[in-house]
Amino acid sequence: MKKLLHSHLRSIQEKGSKLITEKENFLPAISLMKAAGVIKRVRDKKKPFVTVINSYTNHIPGHCHLDALGRRLVERLKKKGFNVWYCNIGSAICDGIAMGHFGMRYSLPSRELIADQIESVICAHPPDGWIGIGNCDKIVPAMLNAMVRLNIPALYISGGPMLAGKENTDLISVFEGVGKYKRRKISKKELTNLAETSCPGAGSCSGMFTANTMNCLAEVLGFSLPGNGTILAEKWVDKEKGITTLNPERIRLVEKAGDVIECLVKNKVRPLDILTRESIDNAFLADLAMGGSTNTILHLLALSFEAKIKYSLKRIGFLSKKTPTVCKVSPSRKEVHIEDLHRAGGVPAILKALSKYTRAPLSLEAKNVLGQGLKEWIEKAPEPDGNIIRVGENVFFPTGGISILYGNLAPQGAVVKTAGVEKEMLCFKGRAVCFDKEEEATRAIWEGKIKSGQIAVIRYEGPKGGPGMPEMLSPTSAISGTKIKAALITDGRFSGGTRGLAVGHISPEAAEGGPLAIVKNGDLMEIDVKKRKIDLLISQKEFEKRFKSLKPFKLKVKGGWLRRYSEDVLSASFGAAMKDVVSPD
Repeated sequence: MKKLLHSHLRSIQEKGSKLITEKENFLPAISLMKAAGVIKRVRDKKKPFVTVINSYTNHIPGHCHLDALGRRLVERLKKKGFNVWYCNIGSAICDGIAMGHFGMRYSLPSRELIADQIESVICAHPPDGWIGIGNCDKIVPAMLNAMVRLNIPALYISGGPMLAGKENTDLISVFEGVGKYKRRKISKKELTNLAETSCPGAGSCSGMFTANTMNCLAEVLGFSLPGNGTILAEKWVDKEKGITTLNPERIRLVEKAGDVIECLVKNKVRPLDILTRESIDNAFLADLAMGGSTNTILHLLALSFEAKIKYSLKRIGFLSKKTPTVCKVSPSRKEVHIEDLHRAGGVPAILKALSKYTRAPLSLEAKNVLGQGLKEWIEKAPEPDGNIIRVGENVFFPTGGISILYGNLAPQGAVVKTAGVEKEMLCFKGRAVCFDKEEEATRAIWEGKIKSGQIAVIRYEGPKGGPGMPEMLSPTSAISGTKIKAALITDGRFSGGTRGLAVGHISPEAAEGGPLAIVKNGDLMEIDVKKRKIDLLISQKEFEKRFKSLKPFKLKVKGGWLRRYSEDVLSASFGAAMKDVVSPD
């Protein structure tokens, strides 16, 4: 049973906007609503209220068009007779822009900040339902977390994925291009051309990175409309000249959200009527089948804690063994992008492939915001095309695209994106080269100080140690760009754009006294993805000796809200959720 945040939330769940519109003592509030243009006359207070919470910003290409979509949704809701509150939450961070400097430490924590902002808006101005419009990285899971935390009628809609570049490139092409340029494999002109052409316009970056993975999984969880994850944000007007425009199909999907919230409000269907342990299973199964971003493990675990649904890394490991990788999209398959998956049938086609041709334990009774069961939703999806989606002997990998590893280095677990690992790297033994900062590791890779056969260890970059568990695309892209056969392990996390043998989320993290803190340069380590093991190959006596001499970690940030976050966040095995979410008083 989920405990309420406070008694006021129970009142909002029961009465909605009537909480502030029924009694005369709230007429001053009604006067202010009229002043803001939310209502035209005092009598309009009797109409239901819907809040549209947008996350428009031109800090992020995935969000630069959201105001245009939001305004269309607001007009749709007004025509349907709703009073509409329209607001914009802040703290929307672009991981690609924050990458490689201290600003990335704010990215994962912003998930909590955004969910808290939504809680503040809804509780201070109670509506009868709300719609979240997001697209990228932490904004999506923040909105989903807020949906279950508040548990009033709601749905989520995304802005859609970006088109691939003219030369079938994407953001990862640019990151890997930097590694090639540093090693003098391409010219500055070639690198500049990649930057000019790889991200052609609005939308979440075009591979199966974190944003697009989460937008696809929002469909599977039942919180979004079919097509949410794969209908493109834009279409080409002139591909040769690089001219794009908003995609009419995406506009129609956003407008349809107005029809759906009307039904949810009328029938008082709440997020926790939809979300179950089985629907979380389904989301992880889809993620495993399409080799999605490892960041989804953090976000879905945090969602389960918000909903008070018991879930663990071990459950994900179990599902991974039951689920083949039936789809691979960039970065795991560089020439394939989200637009290709959409043409192949999108998320429903992946789920149909799992249901019909594998032993994956999908729950076909799980519901979505349309009231459809999964079985009804996927039955009209196309059959696997044999290229983008593959089944039988042609699957990309016999188990899931993400694996959970355990061992003396990660007693509470670690995560690797199996779909992005070359077969010859699945079993790897090498000597450790240790770094306590991501930037130092990236510089060493660029300078050729990391050799084939070595394992770069980046520690004190977890939720508490980083702080904020900064995403590491620069070092993994540097390894891929330089073509060395090296591994990377960390208590931090990786971009959804990562490929190669990169093991993250090592728990407990070094800052919590985890085993990663005692690794020394030259230590022999073994990563066996097939056996799901990761170990430091030293004697037990030496292991214990090093722990005894380990000094307590001192927080890196001395003030501001990031300091408060550092004090209360838990390790990756808990989804980097806050202590009060996992163990409320």
